[in-house]
Amino acid sequence: MILAIIQARVSSSRLPGKVLKPILGLPLLLLQIERVKQSKHIDYLIVATSKEASDDPIEKLCLDHQIPCFRGELENVLDRFYHAAIPFSPEHIVRFTGDCPLSDPELIDDIIGFHLHGNFDYTSNTIEPTFPDGLDVEVFRFRCLKQAWKEAALPYQKEHVTPFIYEHPTRFKLGIYKNHKDLSHLRWTVDEAADFELVKKVYEALYPVNPNFTTEEILLFLESHPDIQNLNKHIQRNKGLTNNKWGDRHDRPL
Repeated sequence: MILAIIQARVSSSRLPGKVLKPILGLPLLLLQIERVKQSKHIDYLIVATSKEASDDPIEKLCLDHQIPCFRGELENVLDRFYHAAIPFSPEHIVRFTGDCPLSDPELIDDIIGFHLHGNFDYTSNTIEPTFPDGLDVEVFRFRCLKQAWKEAALPYQKEHVTPFIYEHPTRFKLGIYKNHKDLSHLRWTVDEAADFELVKKVYEALYPVNPNFTTEEILLFLESHPDIQNLNKHIQRNKGLTNNKWGDRHDRPL
């Protein structure tokens, strides 16, 4: 059984409430869920948010749309993931953060297939990034998550769920999935206002024509609109992870 977990919270420091910001009248998180659900390999999907009152709207959104929701620790997201997964007894987990509304279901299935075929413990397209930031996919065995939950001691390992696993390549078999072309300079995640503006313009152009628009269609649209593509080029990739690893608590994970 393959379980997808999307972590989400409202209390983002750089763009508060970003996961619920509307695009074409729909919350950003709901648009991402819509895309992830198109995966053919994922058996079940849940949203994992915190117990904080500020995240009540996320639970309500899930209830309104019949999406399972688990509520756990705010900062110890590793603990949140582990306890969210336990009732499902999954063999594999696919991890997403709820600020990536351009998630690509075809890419998700390609990475899951690569993970299963290679018999890996952990597989991602993020260790050596070659895809646009925002198309991140991590797949890992539940037993590896359990080991991380038991042994991870550093704050950033608990806040970001998977570092304990991929930082121990002698213990866990790692799969690194790469694109045929390096597109890591592109930024499609939503951390700041400029990110949201880019994603919003992509949705406004493509979603009304085809709600299931592809990554190729996004690339073609942005190539023909360089002013939009450059809206967020000044923002550093994975700033939150870098800051948290070195002790800056202002950029907490979802």
